[in-house]
Order: sequence, then structure tokens, then C-alpha cells
Amino acid sequence: MTESRTPLRILAPESAVPRIAAELSRRRFLSLAALAGGTALLAACAPGGSTTSPSSQASGGALEDALSVYTWGDYDSPDVVSAFTADLGPKVTLDSYSSNEELIAKLIAAKGTSGFDIVVPTGVFIPQMIENGLLTKFNKDLLPNLTNMDPTALGRAWDPENEYSVCKAWGTTGFVYDKTIITRELSTWSDFFDAAQNEASGKTSMSDDPAGIIGAYFWANDLDWNTQDADQLEACRKFLVEEIAPHIAAFDSYPGTNAIPQGTQVLMQAWNGDARLGLLESADPDRWQWVLPGPVTELWMDNWAIAAGAPHPEAAHAFIDFSMTPENLMLNLDYIGYNVGGKDMQQGATDAGMELTDLIFFSDAQLAAMKEQELNDSQTVRVEIWNEMKAAAGA
Repeated sequence: MTESRTPLRILAPESAVPRIAAELSRRRFLSLAALAGGTALLAACAPGGSTTSPSSQASGGALEDALSVYTWGDYDSPDVVSAFTADLGPKVTLDSYSSNEELIAKLIAAKGTSGFDIVVPTGVFIPQMIENGLLTKFNKDLLPNLTNMDPTALGRAWDPENEYSVCKAWGTTGFVYDKTIITRELSTWSDFFDAAQNEASGKTSMSDDPAGIIGAYFWANDLDWNTQDADQLEACRKFLVEEIAPHIAAFDSYPGTNAIPQGTQVLMQAWNGDARLGLLESADPDRWQWVLPGPVTELWMDNWAIAAGAPHPEAAHAFIDFSMTPENLMLNLDYIGYNVGGKDMQQGATDAGMELTDLIFFSDAQLAAMKEQELNDSQTVRVEIWNEMKAAAGA
């Protein structure tokens, strides 16, 4: 499943990736955050206003003594974090979220006073975060290690000049199942839903993230997962809420941390790096099967960014730059099990004897089957489906 070791192409060419849809209106974006956060946030910003207070800018001065990072769970090598503090001084605090909607809701509610320095949004959300004043522009003079990043990880459509963001990691969505319980071979998203209603009923988890949950329905049916067709979205809602929700035991974005090692579920939707972590931590890894399902699945890229109002902007730049040294890119690659966008990393991973690299590096054929999410005017409906499905499951 690994690619050849000539220069690593981490993503399909821009021409092969679906274009990002027209940006949501400011009010639509805030409505999305309100749905996700469960609070009325529309009043936080009138059109034409600003959702956040002005943020301080980094100038290359002395580093502050602290740094707050709001990111996805278990997403940074402890060796990198501890080395940063040992070498440069700031003490790092890590907090986690399970979805971009959760991140956005918190930043909008805080109006620039969240206390977070670094955030890690998925690329498709970045244009709206910029428009709504949630991010601070980089001082790229403080990020010399950008030269260590593979060109295909830079200049993405959501931030062509990398003024606000840079690749932290990219990956895909699949699932893991217990072969001692599900003895047939599962290979597609249709297989996933069938097993969830049969052998794995009451022992299935899905990601606590609307993109993967709603996406899986469209991937299973080989439909455009970015559709805005009301009838297709209603069919998705009925299927997930009425047919699948009763069989779901948990909405867990990180089954690799506990559910896979402890065997608490039989079937788990999972991002590839988290699945790899779970297999490596399992006392019986042969019990589990990772599946990159067909006919289509997701491609996403998470990005380092600095929150508006960041109280420690110097330390934030220093940490992002520190994370892009070759040695720290490799440490994070090994720890999180996702491609972190550095140059020529597949060869280094092979040379280092890294395990389960087929869950990190993908072939051209696999990449061709991965499609990026578009953020369009159906997003509010998608978040409503996500919330309704969770309520129906009672998980």
C-alpha cells in the first residue's frame, strides 16, 4: 500500500481535488457555530462587524513563559512538547476538541478572549475563520522551517500564501473491526453500515464529527458527499437517525486511545492515524482489521494556525516553527500516525523501521478515491443531522 520512494506526493494535484465551494455568508457561518455549540451566537457579530478583539502580533521578541494549544486529541508527540519547553522555555498546555464545529463555536463565543494561542482547524474551514476574524496572520519571518515542508502541503486553496495556516497533518477516514466477532470481510462503507446493524449492533462507534458521519452515508451510496440536494440530505437524515442511530453505542473521535486497546467496541469509524495508534497499543493487534473503505472516502488536512487574541504570540510562532524541524516532523509522524507534510518522509519512516506505515502513506489509486469536503450552504443541515442522530442514539 505504500508509494514508491521517489519524492513523496502527499496529495492529489489541485486539479484532481474538488474545488472549495463559495464561502458561506458571515451569518450562515455563525449559525453553524451556534448549532454546534448549543448556544445563540448570532448576536456575537453583526454583519460587517468583528467577532474578536484585535490580536497581538509577534515581532521576534522574547518568548512568553506559557503556551496554550487547542487541538485534536493526542495529536502531538510528548517528546516534541517536552523538548520545546526544555530548549526554549514556555510551558505548553494542551486542550482538545472533537470537531471543527466545536472549535469554531468556542472561538466565536470567546470573542478573542479564549486564552488559546494555537488552534488546528481543518483546511476547508479556514477561509471562514479568517473572514470572521478568528485567526491571526503569521509573521513568516519567524517560521524559517517552512522550507522543510513538502510543496504539495503548502499553498492549498484555503490559504494559498500560507498567511494564516500551514499543514499540521493530513489523513483519511476508515474503520476498524474485531475479526473475532465479525468473521466476514468488510471492505466498503455499505459493509460498515450492514455490520453496524447486525454483528456489531450496540457495539459500534462513529466519529463525533459531522463530516465523517454524514460523509459515510454518501460514500456508501457512491454519491457526491458535498451535495446540497434537499432530497438526498433528507434521505441521509432518515437513514442515519432512524436506521443507524439505534445501533450506535458511542460517538468517539479517538477510539485508538481506549476503545481499540480495551476492546470496548466491535466496529469503530476512525481516522487512519488514530486507528494506527490503537493497533500499536493493542495487546492483540491481530484481532483488529483496518479498512480504507470504498468506493470513496475522505481526505482532510489539519493546519497549524494562531487564534485571534492569542496571549502568547511569540511562543506560538516558536512552537509551530519548532514542530517543523526534520527531527520533530519525524517524531510527530511516528507518534500520531498521520503524514505531517514534511519533505521525503516516507523514506525516513522506512529507514527508521516505523510500523504500520501503510496506514500513513497511500498509493496513487488510494489517493484518487479520497475527496475533500466542501463547506457550502448545506452545512447547517449537516450539523442538524449530526445532532439529531446523536440524540436518537442516546450515546
